[in-house]
Amino acid sequence: MLRKLRNSKGFTLIELLIVVAIIGILAAIAIPQFSAYRVKAYNSAAGSDLRNLKTALESAFADDQSYPPEG
Repeated sequence: MLRKLRNSKGFTLIELLIVVAIIGILAAIAIPQFSAYRVKAYNSAAGSDLRNLKTALESAFADDQSYPPEG
């Protein structure tokens, strides 16, 4: 019976726990990096929106020689 258990194929519980622990460590390293990239992306999008607004205001001033009214 002991011989059957040793010849059986598959993963032991210890092997699975080690793999789960390694995946957890890698995720703990990767998640903060992802958050930093997401903040950079939001900041880039905001800068792009400001540049687009500036271009639209300059275009309106070139057409009418005045800026559009607020509101």
